[in-house]
Amino acid sequence: MKSQKQGSSPPQSGGEVARAKPETEKGPAADVPSRRSPLKIARARALRQGDNQAEAILWSELKAKQLGGYKFVRQMPIGPYFADFACRSEKLVVELDGSQHVGSSYDRLRDEFMRAEGFSVLRFWNVDVLKIPRSVCETILAALEGRLAEDVVATDLRFVFAAKASGRSRSMTAPAPSRASPEPPLSRFAGARKGARP
Repeated sequence: MKSQKQGSSPPQSGGEVARAKPETEKGPAADVPSRRSPLKIARARALRQGDNQAEAILWSELKAKQLGGYKFVRQMPIGPYFADFACRSEKLVVELDGSQHVGSSYDRLRDEFMRAEGFSVLRFWNVDVLKIPRSVCETILAALEGRLAEDVVATDLRFVFAAKASGRSRSMTAPAPSRASPEPPLSRFAGARKGARP
């Protein structure tokens, strides 16, 4: 029997294959420069260890391709920014915001940078994930499936659309609810509820 390296993996027997180390654990290759900065890797890992309950709840819904079979990653670097959640295949970023993000010009700059990189950005309030996670997941799925295909600004949602094939994006602000229609915009996706999201 061949000798095996000592490690945390159980010994191999028969046709078992050892787990491949992720790129970040392999160490630098002698002739291939890393495409990721060690500082960005460390920062992303630190952000994943945060104590944000809303992020933990949403991650439990998104991880392991549980939402429609789409693969998401956490704290993915995009330029100088880190996306809370990202689906690389569909170029969708999902951001969760607390009250400190109300009217944030910084967030608008992030959104425009990510759009320029080809990513659509979907923003929710943390409280929405805590209170109505199913509606949040349904809205994410709508964006992934192309049912949201233009910019939307509503009381409970902000979606910055980045067109995939044509290279242009359309912009539309959702109309404010009228007296005749008590439901907020996008209620068919995000569920009807009252809130104040600028």
